[in-house]
Amino acid sequence: MRAFLIVIGRDLQLAVKNGGTTVTQLIFYLSIGVIMPIAIGPDKQVLASLAPAIIWTAALLSSLLGLERIFVGDHEDGTLLSMGHANISMAAVSLAKIVSHWMISAMPLIFATPLLAVMLFMEMPEFLATMLALLLGTPALAALGALGAAVSVTLKRGGVVAPILILPLAIPVLIFGVSGANSFAGPSASGSAMLFLGAISLLAVAFAPFAISLALRAAEE
Repeated sequence: MRAFLIVIGRDLQLAVKNGGTTVTQLIFYLSIGVIMPIAIGPDKQVLASLAPAIIWTAALLSSLLGLERIFVGDHEDGTLLSMGHANISMAAVSLAKIVSHWMISAMPLIFATPLLAVMLFMEMPEFLATMLALLLGTPALAALGALGAAVSVTLKRGGVVAPILILPLAIPVLIFGVSGANSFAGPSASGSAMLFLGAISLLAVAFAPFAISLALRAAEE
């Protein structure tokens, strides 16, 4: 457990020292909230009805930024190789990487969502449902992002390839995330979508570390 926490703490420290990617994600995330009202028009009802879809699209696209930082640096300086010989399994290391990636990339977006909700004239029930959907769904995005980063860690343009790999896999998260946050679908459909969203995140976080560890071991051979 101590080694697991050390990996998370190390990633958080590196993120604080090199926080440019997180800032870029936040700016991109909030920029969509500025651009969409200009593109769609000033109608408050239209913006409010589309707000869950806009927020989830912004969250998904923002999560694709900075995937290269998850493993590339550790691969280039030999940290991944040394972790493979440490007293911790690569699956545990991969899970720690998923957790730290979620804390670095998803949590700032969730904290910034109230600003985006104000820009899109969201009502309080839809806002609360969107926040819950983001909390349930972003772990799956983090797990899929880490998997894509692991698969493309040895590629020269891995930062471009990884988003292409995981984008199709992230579509179910986007669908259920929007359905869960959309009050127009009805409480029954919204509740079912939330359950599916939580299930997807649980499955992704449970199985992704093993797939990531296999990809990393293959990359080090």
